[in-house]
Amino acid sequence: MNFLRKSQAAMEFLMTYGWAILVVLVAIGALAYFGVLSPDRFLPSKCQLPAGIACTDFRLNGGTNQLTLVLRNGLGVDTTDVGIYVKGCTESTGNSLTNGQDGNFPLTCAAGTLTSGSKYNGELNVTYTNAETGLAHRVQGTITGRVE
Repeated sequence: MNFLRKSQAAMEFLMTYGWAILVVLVAIGALAYFGVLSPDRFLPSKCQLPAGIACTDFRLNGGTNQLTLVLRNGLGVDTTDVGIYVKGCTESTGNSLTNGQDGNFPLTCAAGTLTSGSKYNGELNVTYTNAETGLAHRVQGTITGRVE
């Protein structure tokens, strides 16, 4: 008889915790279903390039299908023939950046490339020529952000 009472207490203990865990799982499922826990809401905006040429700011405009980049020359030398290449967008070429200067580079993207409210993740290629030596260089980076 004593064995049955211990079994009943253990069963009630497990059932109580089981129901509590079930309620928590249902609540988490509801939050995920309605998009509250969506990782896209917490997407960081970033533009990364290797040292030397820095991406200081950018804007993804879905209304005009335009990607605008602000690049800074931190190489220690002037650059010529700066070219920006992003898949699905027009190229920006023939620009120059003196040492320490910021440059504004607008690129027009194909229709549907930048949809307002969506996330964008693309590869950025920058080419430039060292004004002192005349040697051409190419650096790669990434752009991640939400389209405005």
